[in-house]
Amino acid sequence: MVTIKDVAREAGVSVATVSRALNGSANVTAQTRRRIAGVAARLRYVPHGAARSLVTRRTQTIGALLPDLFGEFFSELIRGVDLAARARGLQLLVSSSHGDASEAATALRAMQGRVDGLLIMSPHVDASFLRDHLPAALPAVLLNTSVADARYTTLNIDNYGGAQAMTRHLLACGYADIAFITGPSGNFDAAERLKGFREAAARHARIHLLQGDFSEESGHRAGREIASMRQRPQAVFAANDMMAIGCLFALAEAGLRVPEDVALAGFDDIPIARYVNPPLTTVRVRIVDLGQGALEQLVARMETPDAPTRAQTLACEIVPRASCVPLSGSRKHHRPKSRKHRSSGEIS
Repeated sequence: MVTIKDVAREAGVSVATVSRALNGSANVTAQTRRRIAGVAARLRYVPHGAARSLVTRRTQTIGALLPDLFGEFFSELIRGVDLAARARGLQLLVSSSHGDASEAATALRAMQGRVDGLLIMSPHVDASFLRDHLPAALPAVLLNTSVADARYTTLNIDNYGGAQAMTRHLLACGYADIAFITGPSGNFDAAERLKGFREAAARHARIHLLQGDFSEESGHRAGREIASMRQRPQAVFAANDMMAIGCLFALAEAGLRVPEDVALAGFDDIPIARYVNPPLTTVRVRIVDLGQGALEQLVARMETPDAPTRAQTLACEIVPRASCVPLSGSRKHHRPKSRKHRSSGEIS
């Protein structure tokens, strides 16, 4: 294995000079830096990360704990984090809790000593969980969390406001009979979206609640239930786009047209939402910006640990597309019946 001593000998400089040159120190001339870089490249020298960490007490690595790694939302979130990390010369270590509290605790313990800071998005995170599993000295930023703790910077999506805005959009389009496909129980995002929907729809619409878990499969199941209702709702609002797309497929399989027979809306604006047929009306979350913003907040915590923490909420916006259009006058009070006659879902 080529060592830093080999590079120093070939370049005719000291080990300290090689170290300063490769670490970007200003007190090395440009000519010397170029010569050292050329020797290092020719010898294929790779700095020893563990040895460097002993000196700098930094791993140059950021950890991210997410509830899942499947789906476009998380791939876009990771992309945003990684773009911001690479711009700062940082590496990214990603793990998932897979919806399990013990898995989340194991992942946090495994990352300690390997990362300089943590981004945490997990439905299991509360004040006691953090106290038990996260060292107080390790900088952390919490994403989409109900935790309100002055020790941590938090970055949330405006789930409540986004769901309210979409519900009002559906009402303004003339839909007075709306089904809502919920997210998983115990999930902060899902709870806030359901709350926003309920409060905006109260006294203005007939409501059907159908259970989902943010997966396409659960959206497909809900779509089949909707297709089988004796009196179908005029519109469906899914708590995320993945479920909306699953629902879209189920409605098509049942011979129903969107939006002619049932209007459809989602939440997140994942990239594929604009390419399904018809393109999906949705609540836009700037997912990449969420990841980049979280990384930048974490770096700020790492550089200035004693600075005041922040609680930030990212605004959402409605993106109207062809899956939801204003009702014509003749359809506003018409509830189409399906071929089947099995009632499903909670109605309130």
